[in-house]
Amino acid sequence: MNDTELNQIIVDVLDGNTEQFEKIMEIYQKPIFLYCYHMLGNYTEAEENAQEVFLKTFSTLKKYTQYQMDFGAWVYKIAYHQCIDIIRKRKLVKYLPFFYQDEKENNEVDLHIEANYFDESVHQAMAKLSAEERNLLILRCVEDKSYQEIGLILGKNSASLRKKYERASAKFRKYYAQVKGVGVYEYGQGSGFEKTV
Repeated sequence: MNDTELNQIIVDVLDGNTEQFEKIMEIYQKPIFLYCYHMLGNYTEAEENAQEVFLKTFSTLKKYTQYQMDFGAWVYKIAYHQCIDIIRKRKLVKYLPFFYQDEKENNEVDLHIEANYFDESVHQAMAKLSAEERNLLILRCVEDKSYQEIGLILGKNSASLRKKYERASAKFRKYYAQVKGVGVYEYGQGSGFEKTV
């Protein structure tokens, strides 16, 4: 669906043809559910909160026209705030860990994470990161969002997000190595394999 068609659907919904909102849900339902699942780490909570995201999207649709951003980014912004609210209430949450060290590499730690998608050690390492750091890793690596898109979703400068991403991924590798009981450099640090244990 192109932007013109999407904008027409939004106009139709705002004009009272609420059944058209189903078309919006068809496009975003699966990605928003997956985003919520990655953030919350629980299937049932992801389902409930994805539904809540669409209820909020529907009820605030008239406000969207006030924002100068892509509609998808706006929906993700709503999902981000919904998940952060749940995380705050819950205090402790497990996140689905999956990310790449940088744009050019897929090193040993990344391959290990992919091979052990639900490894408890990876969950423990992710739990040591702040909600913002985990969210950044999830949006960048799992959701494959550009830094510009992430900037729109989080309301942050995209240039600073790249640095934050690099720091967050380095912290994850450090925590992961600690949990596994190995040296940080065994899995790589920075942009390469400068040292090994």
